[in-house]
Amino acid sequence: MLAALERAEGAVRALDAEPSGELAIGCAPSALATVAAPLLAELAVRHPRLRPRIVQADPEEALPRLRQRRLDLAVTYAYPLLGVPPAAGTTAVPLFDDPLCLALPRDLLPAYERDGLAALRESAWVSAPEPSSCREMLLHACRNAGFTPRIAHECADLRSGLWLVATGQAVSILPKLLCDAPPPGAAVRELPGPGRTLDVVVRAGTETQPAVAATLAALTSLTSLTSLTPSAPLTAR
Repeated sequence: MLAALERAEGAVRALDAEPSGELAIGCAPSALATVAAPLLAELAVRHPRLRPRIVQADPEEALPRLRQRRLDLAVTYAYPLLGVPPAAGTTAVPLFDDPLCLALPRDLLPAYERDGLAALRESAWVSAPEPSSCREMLLHACRNAGFTPRIAHECADLRSGLWLVATGQAVSILPKLLCDAPPPGAAVRELPGPGRTLDVVVRAGTETQPAVAATLAALTSLTSLTSLTPSAPLTAR
């Protein structure tokens, strides 16, 4: 019923041919530079009457705000291996896949290349504070390698965590989007297997509203700006 109401609202808004007005877009911190910034520039060219507003928010914050109508769209991420159920009443458009990377001090690189993650069982790890799906994925990867990591450091900005790695005192697992410029002393290696998907999520039924549809079209076209692999087509949640 809520989706039907959203579609009805979209039909009314569609009477105005040009998308306009304010649009609140939640965005995960790791996608601000890669997705949000180029999106703003693209919308300014395509739809100058639209007033997009970026709100930094991880999925744990963004999805509840979306359902409460405090956001119109949310650029989020999900780890398929964790099996977290999708948010009810939403529709997700996958944008691209983002592999996971191991960040470790350079002097530990030979041991890792010889023995894999198990070589790091005695290391101190840095990860995001709880609750965090990034932290859960780190735990999942290490447990698959036969140990539970000792998370000695918490850092909400995982990119900044690379500087802790560069000191030689920590290791981490983080998305490839955050590993483009590791500091001296830190080595980065892409891990095998699935990582996470970057999605744009909307309330079910709003995807046909002019402003939302215009933003979805712009985001889809911007996927080619990344060096990552495009994901699957639209899926409902």
